[in-house]
Amino acid sequence: MLAGERAALANALNLLDDRRPAARASAATLLARIQGAGRDPALARLIGVTGPPGAGKSSLTAALIRVWRQRDLTVGVLAVDPSSPISGGALLGDRLRMKTSAGDDGVFVRSLACRGEFGGLSAEAWPMALLMLAACDITLVETVGVGQREIDVSGMCDTTCFVAQPGSGDSIQFLKAGILEVPHVMVVNKEDMGAVARRTLSELSAALSREHSEGDWRVPVLSASATRGTGIDALADVLEAHHRHLVERGTLRERRRQYQASWIAKRLREEFGSHGIDRLGGDAALAEQLAASDGPLFEQYGTLRERLLQGWKDG
Repeated sequence: MLAGERAALANALNLLDDRRPAARASAATLLARIQGAGRDPALARLIGVTGPPGAGKSSLTAALIRVWRQRDLTVGVLAVDPSSPISGGALLGDRLRMKTSAGDDGVFVRSLACRGEFGGLSAEAWPMALLMLAACDITLVETVGVGQREIDVSGMCDTTCFVAQPGSGDSIQFLKAGILEVPHVMVVNKEDMGAVARRTLSELSAALSREHSEGDWRVPVLSASATRGTGIDALADVLEAHHRHLVERGTLRERRRQYQASWIAKRLREEFGSHGIDRLGGDAALAEQLAASDGPLFEQYGTLRERLLQGWKDG
């Protein structure tokens, strides 16, 4: 998998998705070995793409993949699709829209159902992203994109790109959606729509506080057309510039530790509630403890889970 073999990556991702106890143990061992390999975080990029339905996230992703492949970069995509609240199933249709070449070993697309998770991501997204980071130059996570709360992607990706739909509302609507503080890059897709796309670009630029909440990165607002292939190179350049910005600031490794800490805390809260988090010292203490550790994901989670279970047995 570390050599970039697509079949090996597929088997590894399937192992993470297997719920049987023996498979879970093997998955924990695999992830520990991958995280212990010590690959420099600066060598791989983790990019999140979010936005409303119909904005053209999948089409834009496909256009970006073509540019990255021309630059001789390998790409892994985690495409998260919504699950039916009735049947629990998911269409998993993003790979159909991406139209990537099945014969290109430099591209790997994995569809993933959100399985009822709020925030636009599945619980498996972060562990799977860790595997893809080890195997690919660029890992791209595309969210469900429904409603106004799908911003979990900003809590697990180095760079968050928001894809805006032309004609989707004025600046007040963008502010109401709570999206303007999240992305590092904003792009209005479908610029071939003409005046309506230009108006959306203008509204976004006017409403956006260009200084990102994380520090000294000024959020660019771009225009592109996935259909015509215009503006895609510029978007790829800006995404690379943000990654370079994080590397130069020396914050990349710390950020990924924070992503892992958030994933573990969320899983523990789902199983043990706020009382369980309080038994571990509270949100702040738990986040600080996890962010200071470079331990394997499932090992950290399993240790804390056993502490809580043992506490209930003893008490």
